[in-house]
Amino acid sequence: MASSETVNLATTSKDSRFGVLSKTGADAKKMFTDKIVPISINYPFFFKPIQDGMERPKTELSYKIPSKRLTRNSLKETNQKEEERLGAGLDTTIDWKNTGDNSYDGEKLQLLVHDESGKWERPDNILNNWRVTKTCLRLGAKIVGKCMMGSTSNALSKGGDNFKKLFYNSDVTNRNRNGQTASGLYSLFIPMEWGYEGFIDKYGYPVFDSPQKEVEGIDGETIYTGVIEHWDNEVDGLKNDSDALNEYYRQFPRSEKHAFRDETINSLFNLTKIYEQIDFNEETIMASRVVRGSFSWANGIKDSSVIWTPTKNGRFYISWMPNDDMQNKVIEKNGIKYPGNNDLGAFGCDSYDISGTVDGSGSNGALHGLTTWSMVNDVPSTKFFLEYIARPQTAEIFFEDVLMACVFYGMPILAENNKPRLLYHFKRRGYRGFSMNRPDKLRAKLSKTEAELGGIPNTSEDIKQAHAAAIESYIEEHVGYINENHGNMFFQRTLEDWAKFDISKRTTYDASISSGLAIMACRKHMYRPNSKRIVKTLDFKFSKYSNDGSRSQIIK
Repeated sequence: MASSETVNLATTSKDSRFGVLSKTGADAKKMFTDKIVPISINYPFFFKPIQDGMERPKTELSYKIPSKRLTRNSLKETNQKEEERLGAGLDTTIDWKNTGDNSYDGEKLQLLVHDESGKWERPDNILNNWRVTKTCLRLGAKIVGKCMMGSTSNALSKGGDNFKKLFYNSDVTNRNRNGQTASGLYSLFIPMEWGYEGFIDKYGYPVFDSPQKEVEGIDGETIYTGVIEHWDNEVDGLKNDSDALNEYYRQFPRSEKHAFRDETINSLFNLTKIYEQIDFNEETIMASRVVRGSFSWANGIKDSSVIWTPTKNGRFYISWMPNDDMQNKVIEKNGIKYPGNNDLGAFGCDSYDISGTVDGSGSNGALHGLTTWSMVNDVPSTKFFLEYIARPQTAEIFFEDVLMACVFYGMPILAENNKPRLLYHFKRRGYRGFSMNRPDKLRAKLSKTEAELGGIPNTSEDIKQAHAAAIESYIEEHVGYINENHGNMFFQRTLEDWAKFDISKRTTYDASISSGLAIMACRKHMYRPNSKRIVKTLDFKFSKYSNDGSRSQIIK
């Protein structure tokens, strides 16, 4: 499609330039020589402009008047004839460049075709290249050229991650004040079923579902099966090979999530189950399962009762709401507030202490709520019911959001104590009873700070391993396809964070940190240290006798 558009525009434009880039110079050359040049050659004579150079050029297709040698006779030609001769040419060229960050730098193009832009591997970087080449399509504020950038995606570590960033920076619903997206491009995803060869009827329409009658294909062959059923059959055949399945999803995606599937080789968790859950969530009506909104204090009075308000811009996503008699269930003892639903679930939190950074970046604060295994009516068993991944303008707003969620659900929280401001916030407000102590230590063994604030230091190697193991076991037991049903984990951002989780760079995975702490909080009994009591034998100095033989004797 891009090749056809290139030739179409080039043969109708004067004094213009058209360029081709691909994941390698060889691929760009192949597109030029195997697609663009043949299309130009096969144009009917009345559409084909005058061409300079070879009939089948290797590097540049030039729609110019062929050069001629100057002779005495040619010098005698009138200026009018020379102008007529030169006017018959378009002075337009199509060429390709080797792959590199600075390809086409400083040149002006009417159309730039980026082929296989989702497969640029190191050291080549599609993001760096696009920052340079998009200036070739602009003259100051004026747009003088366009870009067509199409590709399937490699695995994230093989160029797919940069392409994914570029794709989501091209969202037409998110523009700056100049009316442009962050990248300057418009993203467009076309599902595989709209153009899969072998399933297009003679009228050019895709055959989605298996037809009741025979359907003639565009190639004259009969189509018996719909493209969706064919795709499902291929997926079923690859269920036991995660890497092959993900590669098939990337090559023939039916959703954006399929297009950016990652390899399972370096994944810590079971990607097959995670992606099964992601696919299930996408196929169901998530509006009926997850609600977005905000918590606030009733009438604006802090430490009263918390109310929930559904809003489209809220920072909270919830999939379960407790009954009225379970909401705001707080118990006060000796001036300290404790959670009233302590046995029904718990929260995990990845906090932060600094409101902002110099460059405006910084990780998000994250909060997750998880129910325990329970037989209480209207309380789902072992279900993530709340997700919060955001970075409000100030850290205090985040702390108050976390506090309100804990009060509303009446559940305790396990948070990192190496970022103590959140825990101090809870203590100052009288909610120290909500902050769980680390479950892997006896109360008598806690440090002074741990005893004062609660929380867990998420930095030691033992805690890191226990945290990752908690997420791993939860995924195996409650995520994906389970006993002919699917799990009830409906938070897509957390599932995607689990899919990318790297234990060596864990601080960048906010959702994984907080969700793992929530799991540990609900399974705190698994981390209790052995507290076996040492029983000493007391010797009361009573004499003991042996009755063997004819006389009893004292045992020494």
